Amino acid sequence: MINVFNYIQKHPHSASDIFPLLCPKRECDWLDGWDYKMIHSESGLIEEGCVFTTSHHGNEETVWKVAKYDTENFGVSFVRVTPNKNVVQINIKVEPVAELQSKSHIRYDYVPLNSRRKMNTAKMNADFITNMKWWEKAINYYLENGEMLKKTE
Repeated sequence: MINVFNYIQKHPHSASDIFPLLCPKRECDWLDGWDYKMIHSESGLIEEGCVFTTSHHGNEETVWKVAKYDTENFGVSFVRVTPNKNVVQINIKVEPVAELQSKSHIRYDYVPLNSRRKMNTAKMNADFITNMKWWEKAINYYLENGEMLKKTE
């Protein structure tokens, strides 16, 4: 069973300012708590075929691969695998709206890897929306202030 979650972020910034920040290395500049380990990248930044890992929920290694990276159309697709948990296809399209406005259309498709694992769709959706709102606030704050917005939890 696939669980699909969608969210649209609004940015008072151009798509060309937002899109380059959707990179494992650049996220360290604006997303508090983000950490990654680069496994493969010719440039050291995001690119098609780039592979990196993150810690999922603090202890499980998650492997990410950039399946598509389209700088002309501001689109990126990731495949994220957390062994014995799930595979997630993440599609992000940054849409220019006006000179200094854009929207990020974000879609996550979750597929459980263990058929016995029950996915709490309502909780997953609530967590997804909370994360997307935080990410939207953090990236906009960074572009407005030139520094990371720190979580106050």
